[in-house]
Amino acid sequence: MGEETTAKRKDAHLDLCATGEVEPAQNSTLLECVRLVHCAMPELAVEEVDPSTEFLGKRLRYPLLITGMTGGTERAGVVNRDLATLAERHGLAFGVGSQRAMAEDPSRAASFEVREVAPTLPLLGNIGLYQAVGMGVDGVRRLVEAIDADGIALHLNAGQELTQPEGDRDFRGGYQVVEGLVKAFGERLLVKETGCGIGPEVARRLVELGVRNLDVSGLGGTSWVRVEQLRAAGVQAQVGAEFSGWGIPTGAAIATVRRAVGPEVRLVASGGLRTGLDAAKALALGADLVGMALPLFRAQQTGGLEGAEQALSVILTSLNQALVLTGSRSCGDLRRKPRVLTGELKDWLAAL
Repeated sequence: MGEETTAKRKDAHLDLCATGEVEPAQNSTLLECVRLVHCAMPELAVEEVDPSTEFLGKRLRYPLLITGMTGGTERAGVVNRDLATLAERHGLAFGVGSQRAMAEDPSRAASFEVREVAPTLPLLGNIGLYQAVGMGVDGVRRLVEAIDADGIALHLNAGQELTQPEGDRDFRGGYQVVEGLVKAFGERLLVKETGCGIGPEVARRLVELGVRNLDVSGLGGTSWVRVEQLRAAGVQAQVGAEFSGWGIPTGAAIATVRRAVGPEVRLVASGGLRTGLDAAKALALGADLVGMALPLFRAQQTGGLEGAEQALSVILTSLNQALVLTGSRSCGDLRRKPRVLTGELKDWLAAL
């Protein structure tokens, strides 16, 4: 595939995510099935709340990763620099989108380079599992070094690839690639899905190979199957429509993966998280960090850096408020508080 095709696809993705119906109405994170228990007497001042955590060897002021979404075009570069500026300012982590376009055409590297505006934050590079097969460990290492990243996100996206007209069709050999990357990167490797979720069986096998950072990236937000369906035609478009609700809901993925892998694995919860209260629920279910992209991207598209700043301020204030109202001084405290699980989420937990 030519690098021009990849770059055009990235801009088409941005157009669809900015304005298109990429969040199918029937899809749900199932976080509506999580109720945090109100503490009428918190015995806490807001300034005492400490939501900080560690990621990739660095301290975050908030347990938030602005997740990898884009790169490869001039427009994508503006998005990355604005959101990385925001992350640096507020003590968050940041991930670029797939560096495939950069691997195919090194002249596109500038759109992924954010260190100038974000010198200290934990930064993740990003490549797809089946692109990593082709480029090998050394090729992946070059991507990380080229943008001075602290680690690499290896994304799994079989659902998206099958709907994408120019996507991959052979998904063999993945665990072998992961094993090689674990040896090369150790705890600097994050394995993530892209909106269809990681379940407990796959999570256990990845952890057995040495993976120590997982992003479950479940169903409930942007459906990349839907994004590709909107780009496709004919059979692929019809099948993509059928599968745009495919996946493990984010709430179910967090709870079942945490139960499967134990406390030592760093768990990121992304996929449809839109608010600070969503973030608090994800943390209560067992996540160490939460990942968000679409709400900040859309705010940036309509209001630039200032618009994204305002949207982030609401999210962080809401997260702090949830901590206070559950009587939680930290995210660790929140995980130990009681919570009520209802409806379909209970069904998923019983099944997995």
